[in-house]
Amino acid sequence: MGRRPSGAERRREQSRGRPPRPGQAPAQTPDLGGRLPVALLVPGDEGMGLSALGWQVVHRLLSQEPGLAVERFFLGKGFNAPAAHDSGRDLTLFPLMAASVSFEEDFLPLLRTLAAAGVPPSRAERPDYPLVLVGGPVAFLNPAPLAPLADAFWVGEAEAGLTEFCLAMKRAAFDGVPKQEFLASVKDMPGLYVPGMSTLPVRRVLALERDRPGLLACPAASGFTGPKAAFADAMLLEINRGCPHACRFCAAGYIYRPPRHARMDDLVRLVEEAAPPKVGLVGTALTDWPDLLPFLRWLADRKTKFSLSSLRADGLGEELLEFLRQCGIRTITLALEGASERLRRAANKKLDAEVFLDAVERCARLGVNHLRLYLIIGWPWETAEDYDELEAFLGQVMAARDRGHGARTREFMRITLGASCLVPKPFTPMQWAPMMSEAGLLAGQKRLTEMTRKLRGLALHVDAPFQARLQGVLSRGGEETFRLVELAAEGGWKKAMRRFETETADILDRQRGETEAFPWEVVDIGVSRQLLWREYGRADRAVHSPGCPALGCAGCGACGMDRWLEQI
Repeated sequence: MGRRPSGAERRREQSRGRPPRPGQAPAQTPDLGGRLPVALLVPGDEGMGLSALGWQVVHRLLSQEPGLAVERFFLGKGFNAPAAHDSGRDLTLFPLMAASVSFEEDFLPLLRTLAAAGVPPSRAERPDYPLVLVGGPVAFLNPAPLAPLADAFWVGEAEAGLTEFCLAMKRAAFDGVPKQEFLASVKDMPGLYVPGMSTLPVRRVLALERDRPGLLACPAASGFTGPKAAFADAMLLEINRGCPHACRFCAAGYIYRPPRHARMDDLVRLVEEAAPPKVGLVGTALTDWPDLLPFLRWLADRKTKFSLSSLRADGLGEELLEFLRQCGIRTITLALEGASERLRRAANKKLDAEVFLDAVERCARLGVNHLRLYLIIGWPWETAEDYDELEAFLGQVMAARDRGHGARTREFMRITLGASCLVPKPFTPMQWAPMMSEAGLLAGQKRLTEMTRKLRGLALHVDAPFQARLQGVLSRGGEETFRLVELAAEGGWKKAMRRFETETADILDRQRGETEAFPWEVVDIGVSRQLLWREYGRADRAVHSPGCPALGCAGCGACGMDRWLEQI
């Protein structure tokens, strides 16, 4: 067997597909036709990637541009130098590496992948191409922990100018313009944050129809489906973006303002073009969409299966639930959020206990066989009395299920209670709050275990408090947090967190001051800090606040989004 070519030899063999270095003449590449090679980096394996929408939107946008040659890289856990999913090309042949980062845990495979491919993970060590661009929710939730890695961030929605940025880079790269000179020329481009160069704060960019800001002009849809996907063979469709209910723990309700709904006609067209066997409806407020039931009826008429994400109990009426059961939906998900009414008021979760119990009874009566309930523990104001109230309420849930069953004995609705740990996120009213300690979270989980053990047909699933605390550090830290990711690349997250204890305590374990500056405020999401601080005070007093008005931002004035939108 012949000797396997080294990485350097493979790169030389494939160098025809690479744009010139600064000062070189543009390469004539028959295989790419003079297009700019763009590597789209997707953390995780192919199965998870095929069930994530954000990067697929970017792929669709950029691959439609004749001047760009976009290829997918699924990073897995990042231990190996990846090859392009489409062509097998080496990552180092791509002068633009665009990473779609949705979750803080994605930081580690991204860093490992660059290192495994021979690309310095630190931007300080990459004065020349490749240019590493980071997009996705992390880019406008808190880009600071990845600022030492990324040359630039795309802040906001890809439909609002990402293609133009890529074409500007193509011109610069093929004209021999050095990377730093190119970055200096685009540093204040709308939607672009270049650490150390851009004028701050950088405004998030949105793809809006100015005369209809409540409309989701470009609903996201899966460009790739298949049996390997986590949601096998399902085309995912975005029904709404953002959420009007203003729950104080939920970043999506703030960083995606204004809340927008898709047009049914747009979704019908997408389904007709793709003709998928199944559709998964994605959104933060599905039952708020006025066309939900008409669209589901349309899908059923064309014999297209569907699934839905979490529903609100007050939106799960008799007609909708009866239709879902007729279509074979046997699992329903409802969010409870707080253990007690007081904590739900603190969270601004407007949940009527009687409406919730009626929804449980209705589910049991109509033959739903699995009800998922979601709960958040770890609130700063949590006490033993809140768990006492939860125990009593779960007893009422069991009684409602039994009433729904009635005389039927052959069917039984099992219930799963999923309890996640509160991570106080940037750009929410909770950004000033300390995070509960790992010991405190474990104690809460122990209490949940004790109370649910007595309830027949109820299973408990809990998060790992360590993972929640890790997410808290990575989402709330500044640029110093990149050191934690580097330590994890050497020995894993647990060892890294032990070596990062002092920084972790400062990031997570203290109440922040009203005027303290936050590292994520290099970004302007459009929601005023004054509104967030006021809502934090109302959370402390367990007082409800109204959500976004049904008629949109115009004339509202509550969070400043109306004035912010006028400047677009």
